[in-house]
Amino acid sequence: MDLTVLINRARSGDVTAADSALREVYEQLKRIALSAMHGQSGQTLSATALVNEAYLRLLPGQSAPIEDRQHFYRLAARAMRQILIDQARRRSADKRGGDWVQTELNEQIGGVDGFADVLAIDQALVQLEALDPELAQLTEQYFFAGLNFAQIAELRGISERTVRRDWDTARAFLRRVLAESPL
Repeated sequence: MDLTVLINRARSGDVTAADSALREVYEQLKRIALSAMHGQSGQTLSATALVNEAYLRLLPGQSAPIEDRQHFYRLAARAMRQILIDQARRRSADKRGGDWVQTELNEQIGGVDGFADVLAIDQALVQLEALDPELAQLTEQYFFAGLNFAQIAELRGISERTVRRDWDTARAFLRRVLAESPL
């Protein structure tokens, strides 16, 4: 059965469909979670817990149906990003600005010494999304979901060359915003 049908049935309360959908996407979601968590120091959330929490956030029936695989993975990446940001905000509030969660960007985006905190990245992505939602979505897919350019191109139905060109644009914007933000 098609993944989107299973997920939409699960969102309507079908427990069997929810189990089948989770079995089908679990490994991909775990890979996305590991990628999203890569390089974060002091992380208390495991990849399994992140997958479970993200999947549970995707199941409530009050939101619009999932259109296709691309839409599902886009929502999953966004859910994981939001969970990590929420956790960073809680930790930041607990410490009153000290010991923020750090994430290594492996020269993907850049920043001071290749490091920037999760909240600064989120703020930069919010700014990018206001200017160009597709570039922000590409960044989520590449940075948070850990998809490569070929996978993103396939999901978006465009050429890999276009994805690379869009990534260069998004990365330049994010580098500029992160360089301007106090870390």
